Amino acid sequence: MGTIGLSFGSPTSGQGINVASTVTQMVAQLQGTEKPYKDQLTSLQSQDTVISNLGSLLSTLSSDITALTDPVGVLSGKLGSSSDTNTLTLLSATTTATAGSHTVSVQQLAQTSTEASSAVATNDTLSGSFTFHIGSGSSQTVSVDPANATIAGLAATINQAGLGVTASVVTDSSGSRLSLISQTSGAAGQINIDSSSVSNTTTGNTVSLIPGQPGQDAMFTVDGIQTTNASNTITGAITGVTMQLLGKSANPVQVQIDNDTSSVTSALSTMVKDYNAVVSALSAQEGKDASGKAEPLYGSPLISQLQQMLSSALNTPSATSLTSMTQVGLSLNSNGTLSLNTDQLTSALNDNYSGVQALFQNSNSFGLNLEQVVNNAGTGSTKSILTQAQNANSTAETNLNSTISTMDARIATQQTNLTAALNAANQTLQEIPMQLNMVNEIYSAITGYNQNPNH
Repeated sequence: MGTIGLSFGSPTSGQGINVASTVTQMVAQLQGTEKPYKDQLTSLQSQDTVISNLGSLLSTLSSDITALTDPVGVLSGKLGSSSDTNTLTLLSATTTATAGSHTVSVQQLAQTSTEASSAVATNDTLSGSFTFHIGSGSSQTVSVDPANATIAGLAATINQAGLGVTASVVTDSSGSRLSLISQTSGAAGQINIDSSSVSNTTTGNTVSLIPGQPGQDAMFTVDGIQTTNASNTITGAITGVTMQLLGKSANPVQVQIDNDTSSVTSALSTMVKDYNAVVSALSAQEGKDASGKAEPLYGSPLISQLQQMLSSALNTPSATSLTSMTQVGLSLNSNGTLSLNTDQLTSALNDNYSGVQALFQNSNSFGLNLEQVVNNAGTGSTKSILTQAQNANSTAETNLNSTISTMDARIATQQTNLTAALNAANQTLQEIPMQLNMVNEIYSAITGYNQNPNH
């Protein structure tokens, strides 16, 4: 600790001392005793930043692995194709679909039933009613609203009643016609007119209702099994597959369902990239930063523990038909990073797709073991290694902050006391010349000796 000099010249000069400067110097020396605690706190906070970053990297890696270990994840993805997209196109193939080939023949497309009225002028007044039923449903009656008796008013009345048909007005050079479209596709939505007494009171003519397109179901075969569907969008005829019928087939259409190997390759490539990011971040803590200062976790057993955990997980045999990650093109480099041979992976996916799935998803598999290790390493649970490190740092930081706060309070008290003491001393020093002068005057009065000849 340094020394503090008090400079006030001659004791009898009345100069005194600079209290503020002196107290500042004293407090600075007192605060110097806090430096080891503050340095330790700064070091722990730097470690927290690194641990948080490692936790984020491991969390990302965990998500990558989960995409591969999830039974309905990327390894269950399917792709579909049609040999004749003018007849049939595939809309989707879900994870429940099974890879394989299917033969589909389309004999008839589904249709939605329609009806139309004879033409009337747009502003002609109508009257009367008509009765209809849809499929095997009960009859329903529609009456022209006298307050809105045009063809457009009749369409509005039908739509407001919610009768299972959609009404609109179609206008061309011959006039306006009421159009009815069933809201139910296929044969079950067939519009049947039971009776009609609608007339055009402006012209005196009858307004007839004319059948349009009949409602019919799609008819098709899948792998020789005849089936029907009310819509041309077919779901379930091939498990997990949704397809759209577009036309009758002159020849059978081949529907091919394949495993989505390209997405698997992409997912595994992402996992390798993010695994290497974790390895690089761990390795960086074994050296110094650009300024030559040791990294926050330099020498910490935490780094070697994480490195050993990850390395061990990669080398643990898998209790599946494919026993090692090397069989799907994964290899461990000398610096601890991973590489992926996509050609070898593609071969494994093409030759033994179920084996690749098992390597990541079966009990005691490579994928599930790696996922567990990564989760145990990161910050995803209260028992994981990085979480425990965070908690230990947090406890130490709480104790350090408490110690520093106590020292700050003590220093503040000392500063107050020092200021008061030095102010008192300063006042005394500044009063000495006046007191000496008073002594001289008393002496002169008693002795008659004037020490100051000018007075």
